[in-house]
Amino acid sequence: MEKVNMILCGNVEGSNANPKENVGVVSVVYVSEDKNRVKEKLASLQKENPNCFYMEYEVPLDIDLTSLEHYPSIEISKDDLQ
Repeated sequence: MEKVNMILCGNVEGSNANPKENVGVVSVVYVSEDKNRVKEKLASLQKENPNCFYMEYEVPLDIDLTSLEHYPSIEISKDDLQ
């Protein structure tokens, strides 16, 4: 089964709709089939942006990720948005 590795980034930023509120944003920031490149990029991103939360995932290609037991996601609580 072909797989791809990805890095997700979660952070808190001001809302575009209401600048007085914060929102949690989760973004896919890097994708590669090469695990070593992903690990290098993850280390680089964590060093450059210590206030962001990064996660590495390996997922199969051509599958509905919601059908898996666990799929790429980051939980951001209301307390994180303060």
